[in-house]
Amino acid sequence: MVWYVSVSEDREKRYQDLLDYVRYLEQRVQEMEAEISLLRREIKYYKQEIDKLMAPPLIEGILLEILDEDKAVVKSTTGPNLIVSISGNIDRGKLFPGMYIALNQRGSAIVDVLPMREDPAVRAMEIVEKPKIKYIDVGGLSRQIQELREVVELPIKRPDLLRDLGIEPPKGIMLYGPPGCGKTLLAKAVAGESNATFIRLVASELAQKFVGEGARMVRELFALARRKAPSIVLIDEIDAIAAKRIDIGTSGEREIHRTLTQLLAELDGFDPLDNVKVIATTNRIDILDPALLRPGRFDRIIEIPLPDLAGRLEIFKIHTKKMKISDEVDLGVLAKISEGATGADIKAICTEAGFSALRSNRTYVNHEDFLHAINKVLKGRFRPYTNESEYVPEVKDSEDKHLVI
Repeated sequence: MVWYVSVSEDREKRYQDLLDYVRYLEQRVQEMEAEISLLRREIKYYKQEIDKLMAPPLIEGILLEILDEDKAVVKSTTGPNLIVSISGNIDRGKLFPGMYIALNQRGSAIVDVLPMREDPAVRAMEIVEKPKIKYIDVGGLSRQIQELREVVELPIKRPDLLRDLGIEPPKGIMLYGPPGCGKTLLAKAVAGESNATFIRLVASELAQKFVGEGARMVRELFALARRKAPSIVLIDEIDAIAAKRIDIGTSGEREIHRTLTQLLAELDGFDPLDNVKVIATTNRIDILDPALLRPGRFDRIIEIPLPDLAGRLEIFKIHTKKMKISDEVDLGVLAKISEGATGADIKAICTEAGFSALRSNRTYVNHEDFLHAINKVLKGRFRPYTNESEYVPEVKDSEDKHLVI
């Protein structure tokens, strides 16, 4: 009897051990199945990544018109307008003319709808940190500053005055004159003094490779200006895209003409500019297209000439107010003998006078340093941008003086 009980207990123990082992194996199977599922997900992920790396890139385009449920006309950034198919997974309610879409490279089918965005090049034209230049830093241009402020600041700060008079404010200002006379400096002063959004570009940035890209940038530029109004748009060196149009020209010239046509339409087209003011600068007003210069586009054409005697004296005072100069320096005499100098020339004269003092181991600038600088800048320097100056002094340059650093 005792033997039977012992065998029964031994069998029960073995059965329990086997049951525990089966449970352990079942648990291990579940763990391995979970691990296999995880590995399969990783394999699927890496296959998708490999497919993305191996897949050809999509082409950005602009939807022009929807023809029916399956066809649309698009403008590709790599070529002409195309009639393409619309992928079945695209929500037709999200498609409307003018939006950005993604095209398959092989069949050029619409496979995705891209979010509306601004051209990064256009967005970068907005000046966030304004220049520290003020109107008091611009010498010899008091009349030009007054005219500029009337067009730019008065309609923004006191629109009621113009409204009471029953007149519309001018839309644009054209600044022209020889290089170095302060056209861009004056525009910087406007940016520094005004609280309006300031958007600045060089006209050559609108000369693009592909057909229609320059005109598109002009549209987006003025759309940004209207959205950020009151705003001021500065187009520097506008002659790069606004030369007189001719009947015969290369494909590149025709594209420049399209960009100019878009600019003309934005300045005086169907959509009003409202509180958007346009300032343009050029050294070559003689080559500009006549359609650009008529009233309604650039209402005021302001010449920035070579500074006269009073202007040169004012510019000398501005550039020497932080310099250590001796009491013998007569700025009035320097202004008289620097006939024909531009504002940039006078700044170069002051800088050169400082280096002349350093060569003589002095911490101040005397009259002889200025005479040496005038002789070097106005006579010794190649100045094709203005006529040769005639002035009194003839100071011989000292060959043995060199700045020791």
